[in-house]
Amino acid sequence: MTTKDDTTRSQQRLRERIDALKLYGVLARWEDFGTEPWVAQLADCEETERQRRGLERRVRNARLGAFKPLADFDWAWPKRLDREHLDELFRLDWIAEAANVVFVGPNGVGKTTLAKNLVHTAVLRGHSARFVTASELINELVAQDSQSALTRRLRRFCRPRLLAIDEVGYLSYDNRAADLLFEVVSRRNLEKPTIVTTNRPFQEWREVFPNAPCVVALIDRLVHRAEIVQIDGESYRLKEAKEREARRTKASKSKKRSRKRLRS
Repeated sequence: MTTKDDTTRSQQRLRERIDALKLYGVLARWEDFGTEPWVAQLADCEETERQRRGLERRVRNARLGAFKPLADFDWAWPKRLDREHLDELFRLDWIAEAANVVFVGPNGVGKTTLAKNLVHTAVLRGHSARFVTASELINELVAQDSQSALTRRLRRFCRPRLLAIDEVGYLSYDNRAADLLFEVVSRRNLEKPTIVTTNRPFQEWREVFPNAPCVVALIDRLVHRAEIVQIDGESYRLKEAKEREARRTKASKSKKRSRKRLRS
């Protein structure tokens, strides 16, 4: 049985929703419209549409591109990968803690796939995010021709709740590049989480940034309060390439046998 107090509370919650949606025209005529059934329907429609547009905007801004969904990830392929640790990461508790996530492993073992799926999960949960390769990030920052332009571009990478930097270690960079990467990581440190994928253990990062004085400080900020995911194994891309070649060879032999039978 609905009491008068229940009705009052329901109306108050509805008014708070209308206020949050900034539907000021309805609020101005609340005495006339507040109890009309269409007001709650309007709030439902507006909230649903804003959620849809917000998700589309977050997905677009994340710039994930095409990626293999987690359901298609071959968990049996890596020789070393802590599945339980990954399951914990996909609960996203580390985002609230502003903890970083670092995927370390050789080429082709799924670091980028896992990082993109983490970003995508965060986007679906309402977080803003940006995915970028290390070379893209550094090249964008280095290309700025003034301090004000550089400051604006740094904000672009510091603004999202979650930033993923892919492929650190695949190329070598000069001191200027190292300083700029350090600036991004340092600005986000302890405030917003960063995901990094790298094919080089941290002790080899001096080869990635030769003679850069900030390398030790960069690593220190990345690993401080970080989740380190070590992946070992052979390249899955190489495995797929060999499988495609085997299928191609088998198909070619089958065609040759068919032509031979036709000639005979």
